[in-house]
Amino acid sequence: MTTFESSRKRGKVGFRGKELLRAAACWFLVAQLAGMPLASAAGDKGASSTAAANTASDPVLTAMRNELARATTELGKAEQPPYYLSYTVYDQDFDVLVGAYGSLLTSTAGQRRYADVTMRVGKPEMDNTHGQSRPSGVSSGSLPLGNDEDAIARVLWELTDREYKRAVPSLLNVRTNTAVRAEEEDKSPDFSKEKPQSHLEEAAAAAPFDRAAWEGEIKRLSGAFRKYPEVYFASVMIQAQRSNARMVSNEGSAIVSPSTSTRLIMEAETRAEDGMDLLRVETFQAPSANGLPSEAELTAKIEKMAADLSALRKAPVAEPYDGPALLSGRAAAVFFHEVLGHRLEGHRQRDEEEGQTFTKKVGQEVLPKFLSVIDDPKTHEIAGMKLAGSYDFDSEGQPAQRVEVIKEGVLKNFLMSRMPIKNFSQSNGHGRNQPGLMPTGRQGNLIVTSTQTAPEAQMRQKLIEEVKKQGKPYGLYFDDIQGGFTLTTRALPQAFQVLPVIVYKVYADGRPDELVRGVDIVGTPLASLTRILTTGDQPHIFNGVCGAESGQVPVAAVAPSMLFSELEVQKRAHEHERPPLLPPPGFENGSAAVDRSAADAKPEVKP
Repeated sequence: MTTFESSRKRGKVGFRGKELLRAAACWFLVAQLAGMPLASAAGDKGASSTAAANTASDPVLTAMRNELARATTELGKAEQPPYYLSYTVYDQDFDVLVGAYGSLLTSTAGQRRYADVTMRVGKPEMDNTHGQSRPSGVSSGSLPLGNDEDAIARVLWELTDREYKRAVPSLLNVRTNTAVRAEEEDKSPDFSKEKPQSHLEEAAAAAPFDRAAWEGEIKRLSGAFRKYPEVYFASVMIQAQRSNARMVSNEGSAIVSPSTSTRLIMEAETRAEDGMDLLRVETFQAPSANGLPSEAELTAKIEKMAADLSALRKAPVAEPYDGPALLSGRAAAVFFHEVLGHRLEGHRQRDEEEGQTFTKKVGQEVLPKFLSVIDDPKTHEIAGMKLAGSYDFDSEGQPAQRVEVIKEGVLKNFLMSRMPIKNFSQSNGHGRNQPGLMPTGRQGNLIVTSTQTAPEAQMRQKLIEEVKKQGKPYGLYFDDIQGGFTLTTRALPQAFQVLPVIVYKVYADGRPDELVRGVDIVGTPLASLTRILTTGDQPHIFNGVCGAESGQVPVAAVAPSMLFSELEVQKRAHEHERPPLLPPPGFENGSAAVDRSAADAKPEVKP
């Protein structure tokens, strides 16, 4: 597993060996452009006759269908014919602007097209994909842009040939290994039989991306950080994407699903005197750039980020602690995504290298009775905020479904792809993947609700009451979270680590709250989830990007604030490099620098 704390520190290895691949890591800060699946913004539901007519004349879709039919016929004559074959083609147009200190670092517009060829050889009961660690099952490559059907078909042919030559030897290895290894506990098939789907959706007219206006705004926003000498790195990025995913399979499915997404990320970093790097990130997501906050709102966020970093530099380092804690709604949402959500993903119940925390707990109480959890990709908005994990069809062409995973504390279901598990034989529309990887059961929009609530304004007082009840000097309030990860393999402890940004000590004797830094929430799921005492009465949303076995996918988590009778925290590891030796330009004499980047600029009005 890899994790990072800022866009400048990606790929930092946290664990060794194959356990690296068994962990689920979530990155809620910066979406990597390359290979990133696009968040789906719902368009017009249903396929009109006009859409069907337009897609029927789509040269790319025509080339996919023709080559699929040819490959199915010809490979059907082989000794080991594929029983399942699908082509998925992703078209993506994107604009990326990155600014720092009043200037542009990146101004890029691009277009790309690539394809996944997914193939299963053998039988649904056992095929070449058997076993999570096997790479066989999908081959990927770039496709020609434009509408040259012959060129597109040629690349699909090459990818199909490549995957078939990998799939047949993999099937033989599967059969050999099965014959010499002990019998598996879960003897479910490798692939479920599902009804073919047809959904040919025409892309709605998208609001144009005003590149010139946004270049000006990115310069002004990033230039605002020049006022703060203790902000050692800062950037503002906007990424506007338009996508069209086409899928056809030899089962008869045909899916055309366009989507749009715009993501704005503001990042600032400083360093304390002891060498601890401190990070503040604000992210915003909408179907188009017009749905993002106004420039005035974003400027106010920048001022708050700088104030937070200044306070964190001076804050004391927190000590290890075990006691009452209050998580804000955003913090609780991340907590549930990490601690609970990953352990409800279907494939983890079958793989015998997984910890299988909840595999045999269906029908049992796993949360306090006042809590219920659903995962609903079909919900696109809550409390006026768009959800990043929304989609209409999953990566295997199955309709997204609302899944009630926990009802009144009792486990009811898992998040299923087309890989069956014991007692759960069908997909419920949660097979998701980053292009180039095999889909697995993944979270979309994980939504936690409660019937035991208190007004948000009273939650801090309830924390103080619990602190006094336990005879502790203080409790902890977690205001904001940057992300986290969880370990799900049985080869390592079944533990999680959530990474807070803003944490306060809340004293029982009436002293003012004290900001602290350098603390991570740690623990094990079965113990932590049973210690929730009550919740707030308002849902809060955290949009982000989650990485696991099937790659990075956009997700959302929704939860109210939560009071825990007990949470454990530990000191965060950090480097010991000193802050910069010289002051930033313009602050040599300790005086404020002139913000020349914005001196003559006037805000541009976006349509």
